[in-house]
Amino acid sequence: MAMEGGSWKESYKGMSADNIKGLVLALSSSVFIGASFIVKKKGLKKAGASGIRAGSGGYTYLYEPLWWVGMITMIVGEIANFAAYAFAPAILVTPLGALSIIISAALAHIILREKLHIFGILGCVLCVVGSTTIVLHAPQEREIESVKEVWDLATEPAFLFYAALVIAAVFILIFHFIPDYGQTHIMVYIGVCSLVGSLSVMSVKALGIALKLTLSGTNQLMYPQTWVFAFVVITCVLTQMNYLNKALDTFNTAVVSPIYYVMFTSLTILASVIMFKDWDRQSPTQIVTEMCGFMTILSGTFLLHKTKDMADGSPSLPVRLSKHTDEDGFGTEGIPLRRQDSSRAP
Repeated sequence: MAMEGGSWKESYKGMSADNIKGLVLALSSSVFIGASFIVKKKGLKKAGASGIRAGSGGYTYLYEPLWWVGMITMIVGEIANFAAYAFAPAILVTPLGALSIIISAALAHIILREKLHIFGILGCVLCVVGSTTIVLHAPQEREIESVKEVWDLATEPAFLFYAALVIAAVFILIFHFIPDYGQTHIMVYIGVCSLVGSLSVMSVKALGIALKLTLSGTNQLMYPQTWVFAFVVITCVLTQMNYLNKALDTFNTAVVSPIYYVMFTSLTILASVIMFKDWDRQSPTQIVTEMCGFMTILSGTFLLHKTKDMADGSPSLPVRLSKHTDEDGFGTEGIPLRRQDSSRAP
């Protein structure tokens, strides 16, 4: 028994200081982003009561301080998320984004009095269990002393092959599939967002590491690789925003959000495993446990989104419903795969 206890202690060394910093930043990001949705919605409701609602094309919310508090809160959350990638591996940081959904759902239930179905609560519990599993078994962050090391990882044949496949797939989707299928197939827009997103996270991590090293006294801004990563971040983020907005404008949020989360997180983990070789520093047991934790989060996310508009004890909503607006000008989300044409502006 003593030997078994000793071997367990040797196999589990605990989280590194950098992983703990990344974890705290990722959790803080989820709290800020989750809360920002509620604060912004409160601001939108307040602005809509005294002017043209945002859902009707109004912009009175820009004069509402509460809305700006929500926007600033979201920006703080995004900055914390950006910083988290500088300290912890993407396989730890990215899945924790699901916690912002829990924060948002819980605060909506408490502050906005929005009904949270019993299965939605179960979804929240699953997300917490899955996140805890990943946190306890996440790989240690690789020690990197220069942005040139990150560049060397990014220019290895395996990652170059992955990046080439992603870029080729994105161009095929944009120029071949979107013109014909963008308005009818949800996977087209989300596919572009998720593929580009996996490259943007790798570049964000590289840029975050460069800034962390620079602030610690080792200037990385003099290297051209830092600026190349910055350019890739800007290009990828703008592309993501463009096609994610198209997806949200065309399809129902209740369908877009979980599918996008699954694809984006899965491809980001794959890109991180290829580029930073996260799994090379782990045992098969740890890898399988991480994947189980990830699948638990996915189950919780889908369950939470599926039931977020169901009242307690009511049957599941129909699969195809038109997208309506409530009395405050905010969409009451059903689970349609596509908006009805009658709901579009002429």
